[in-house]
Amino acid sequence: MQVKEKFKIKNSYKFILKEFAKRAVWFVLSFVLSFSSVVGGSCPFAISLITVSSKENFLFSAAGAGVGYIVFCDGTDAVRYFSAVLIAALGTFAINLFNAKKEIYLPMLVSFLSVISTGIVMNIRNGDVIGAYALSFGESVLALGASFFFFRAVHCNLKRLKYKALPVADTTCLLVSVSAFLAGLSFIEIKGVSPARIISILAILITVRFGSQSRGLIIAICLGFALGISRENSMFLLGAYAFSALAAGLFTSISSMAIGISFSLSMVFFAVAANLGAFSVCCVIESVIASVIMTLLPEVLTEKISDYFESGADIAPDGSLRQSLVVRLRFASSALAQVSESVRDVRERINELGRIEPMESELRMVAADQFFSISDMLEDLAFEFDDAEIFDFKSAGKIRRMLGEYDIYPENISVIIDKFDRMRIEILASSKTKGLDSPRIKNEIAKICGRDFEKSRTNLSGSNLMLTVIERPNFKMSFGFAQYCAEGKLCGDTVKAINDSRGHMIFIISDGMGKGGRAALDGAMGAGLLSKLLSAGFGFDSSLKVVNSALLVKSSEESLATLDCACVDLFTGKCEFFKAGAPRSYIVKNNSFTKCELSSMPAGILRGIEFAKRTTVLNVGDEIIMMSDGITDIGEDLIDDFLRYDDSDGPNDRAQEILDFAVAHSDARHRDDMSVIVAKLIKG
Repeated sequence: MQVKEKFKIKNSYKFILKEFAKRAVWFVLSFVLSFSSVVGGSCPFAISLITVSSKENFLFSAAGAGVGYIVFCDGTDAVRYFSAVLIAALGTFAINLFNAKKEIYLPMLVSFLSVISTGIVMNIRNGDVIGAYALSFGESVLALGASFFFFRAVHCNLKRLKYKALPVADTTCLLVSVSAFLAGLSFIEIKGVSPARIISILAILITVRFGSQSRGLIIAICLGFALGISRENSMFLLGAYAFSALAAGLFTSISSMAIGISFSLSMVFFAVAANLGAFSVCCVIESVIASVIMTLLPEVLTEKISDYFESGADIAPDGSLRQSLVVRLRFASSALAQVSESVRDVRERINELGRIEPMESELRMVAADQFFSISDMLEDLAFEFDDAEIFDFKSAGKIRRMLGEYDIYPENISVIIDKFDRMRIEILASSKTKGLDSPRIKNEIAKICGRDFEKSRTNLSGSNLMLTVIERPNFKMSFGFAQYCAEGKLCGDTVKAINDSRGHMIFIISDGMGKGGRAALDGAMGAGLLSKLLSAGFGFDSSLKVVNSALLVKSSEESLATLDCACVDLFTGKCEFFKAGAPRSYIVKNNSFTKCELSSMPAGILRGIEFAKRTTVLNVGDEIIMMSDGITDIGEDLIDDFLRYDDSDGPNDRAQEILDFAVAHSDARHRDDMSVIVAKLIKG
C-alpha cells in the first residue's frame, strides 16, 4: 500500500509540474511578445495572443503581457497597453464562457476593439491630429491580423507535420507566429549581435540543407520580414535572407560548410549595400556564427534532422505504378484468403453430417489448377494497370493535404485516369480510420479534381481499409429481382447485384444442384465467391476457375452450381454475358427481344471449365432479363409470348410478374427454385 501511495504522489507531482510548465510557456510567450514591436513603436502582439488563449491559459497570457508592458513601455504607453490587456482578458473570458473559442472572428474582434478603444482614448486625451488616429487604426488592424495568425497556429494539428500533410495556410501562420516571437527576442543583443537572428539564420540553413530550397525560401521570407519590420533601417533583411537562402541552395549537394559559406558571402554583399555601419557588420557576424554552428552539429543530431525531413522518402509517390500494384496485390491476397476460409467453413459444415474423405488424386489435381488460377489473376491485374494511362500525382497530393485537415492520414492515394479519361481514386488507410467515407470528404475530392463522383465505397481487408471513388458514369441500372423457393425457406438460387467500383454493374444468378438446403449452400457459395473475386478486381475467367475448384473440393459428393452473369459498362453501355451451365437470357430493345443462349458446363463438375460469352451494347431504356432454369423449364414459347406482351411499369414489377407467370404455368410436383433479374439502362 505504501508503494502505491508513493507512486500516486509521484504521479501527482509530475502532473502538477507539467501543467505549471504549460502555463509558464504562455506567460513567457506573451511577455516576449509585449516588446515585439514594429517600426514606430507599435507592439500589440501580446494582446493578440491573449485573445487566442484557452480558458486554462488566458490569465497567464494576460499576466505575462501586463508585466511586459509595464516593464518595457514608457508612462502613458504602459497605461494604454495595460488597459488593452484588461479589455482583451475580459473579452477572452466571455468567449470561453460561451464556448465560442473555435470561431476565429471573435478573437480578431476582441483584439481590434481592445487596441482601437484604448488608442482613441489616448488620442483624445493628448489632443492628437488626424494622423495619430490613423496610426491607432493601423495598430488595431495589426492586432486583428496577428490574432488571425496566432489562432491558426494554435489550432493547427502539429501531428500533420510528420505526415507532410499540414496545409500551406497553417504552415504560413505557424511560421509568421514564430517569426513574431523571434522578432521580440531580437532586441536582446550582445555587442549588437542578436541571438534571435542567429537562431533564425540557423533555421534557414538547416531547412535548406536537410529539407528543400523551397521550404528554406519560405522560412527566410517569413523571418526576414518579421525581423525587418522590428527596427528601423533593417528591412533589407527580407531580401538578404531570401536571396542568401537561394544562393545556399545551390551547394546542397556539396557540404554544410559550402552552404554556410555561400550564405555568409551573400550576407556580406547585402550588408555592404545597406551601408548601416555596425548593424551591417553584426548581420554578417550572425550569419557566420549560424554557419559555424550548423557545420559543427553532431552526427547524431544531423541524422535525426535528416530523418525528419526525409520521412517517407523511401515510399513511392502517391499514385505511382509500383505502389498501386502493391496495394492491389495486397487486396488480391486478402480475397484469396477469404476464398480459402469460405471453402473451409463449408467443408466443416458438410463434415458435421458425417466424416467424408475426399479423393486424394482429385485434390492434387485441383491444387495444381490453383497455380494457373493465380497466374490468370495476376494477368487480370496487369491488364488493368495497362489501362491506367495517367497517375495524377498533383491531385493525389492535394487530396492528402485535404485529408490532413480532417486528421486523416492514409498510407497511399492513387488518382488513376484510364485511356478513356475516366478517373478513379483509391485511398488506402488503417481500418481504424474514422470519417474517410463521409459525404463531406467526397465533396472535397470532387472540388479538388473538378469532376463529379459517385458515392464512395469502402472495402475492408484485415487491418486495412480501401476507399474507392469513381467518376460518375453516363448511365446507371434500374433493376429488380424476384425469387421462389420450391422447398422450405431455403432457395437453391442465389441472386447478387454488385458495383465493382470501376464503372461496371454486375448481376449474378447462381443455381445450386437440386433444391433445399444443399442446393442453397452450393448456390450461395458459387455466387458469394464469384462476387468477392470480381469486386477485388479479378476477371471473370480466372474467378470462375477458383469457384470451380472450390466446389470440386467442397465434398466427395457431386456438387455443382450454374453461374449466369451480366456485366454492364456504365460509361459506354457495353454488356457482356458470361454463362456456365446457365439457361438463356433476354435482351429487350424497343419492345423487341433477342435471346442470349450459350452452351457451357456448370461449375463443380469437371476441371478446366470456361465461361461461354456474348457481347452487346445497350442504349437508354434497353433491358436485360436473366432467369434460372426453374423459369425457363416451363417452355420457351410460353416465356416468349409473355415477354412480348408484358407491359409492366418498372423492373421490379416486371420481375415479379415473370415469376408469377412461371409459377402459374409449372407443375407443382416438379417445380424447381426460380429466380429472375430484370435490369434497365437509364441515364446517370
